[in-house]
Amino acid sequence: MAILVTGSTGRIGTELLNALDGQGADVRALTRSPETAQFPAGVTAVKGDLSDIDSVHAALDGVSTLFLLTPNVADELTQAMLALNAARDAGVKGAGVKGIVYLSVFPGEAFANLPHFSSKVTVERMIAAEDLPVTILRPAYFIQNDLQQKDALLGGGVYAMPIGGKGISMIDVRDIAEAAAKELLRRERASGPLPPETYTLAGPDALTGDSVASLWSAALGRPIHYAGDDLTQLEQALKTFAPAWLVYDMLLMMRRYQADGAVASDADIARLTDLLGHAPRSYRDFATAAAAGWAKG
Repeated sequence: MAILVTGSTGRIGTELLNALDGQGADVRALTRSPETAQFPAGVTAVKGDLSDIDSVHAALDGVSTLFLLTPNVADELTQAMLALNAARDAGVKGAGVKGIVYLSVFPGEAFANLPHFSSKVTVERMIAAEDLPVTILRPAYFIQNDLQQKDALLGGGVYAMPIGGKGISMIDVRDIAEAAAKELLRRERASGPLPPETYTLAGPDALTGDSVASLWSAALGRPIHYAGDDLTQLEQALKTFAPAWLVYDMLLMMRRYQADGAVASDADIARLTDLLGHAPRSYRDFATAAAAGWAKG
């Protein structure tokens, strides 16, 4: 039997496939373009798309553990629920899916007005109602999203992501992938379905716009200032490549970060530390490494 990874060509999927590589599991990666996919040597590319339920059914053949990451699209909820139903049905029919790791979001219930948060909360409710053998991972805002700040940092001397002053417990995507790999392998190696689990994936620091700017100042060796909470520049930048509904969704998220923050509890961090076997990676280390890489060109 095998592990099937969805979202395989994105940032998290790429890190996850690397984390699973060499662990002795049969790993398959769902992709729309298997002919051009560049996966580790031990990963089998499987043609499919979560928006095409027939391809999902086909891809689940011979799969015992599923990593479900749904894209941030208008029908995200439908894609996730259909995939979970297909996985459940595959397990009911016999030697099929016995375990699932689902990528949700933190803080889900608290940000109920955000479409891409609420869709994940609804999926979590389905998981609970159907008593599915799932590990739910709830990641905070990704640290690596701030790689997009390179031009603003180096060219303008500003940190321009308007995250506000309440604090966000940003998570390194490598920790997300590592946590997912550990839970996938645990469920894959079990003799049968395991009880549900839920983890908040969050970093060790409550980061604000000003504190992140200070970290970049230290990493780059020059003054970096927080550009402030105005969302206009972010909106203009997002509109160059994203549809209007997604732009508005992202702006709503930033408003909630500014108003309420998204800080994980000490208990959340301790539980994640136990799962990883080490403390979650810090923003300081990320910024230091990014700055060194940029200096090398």
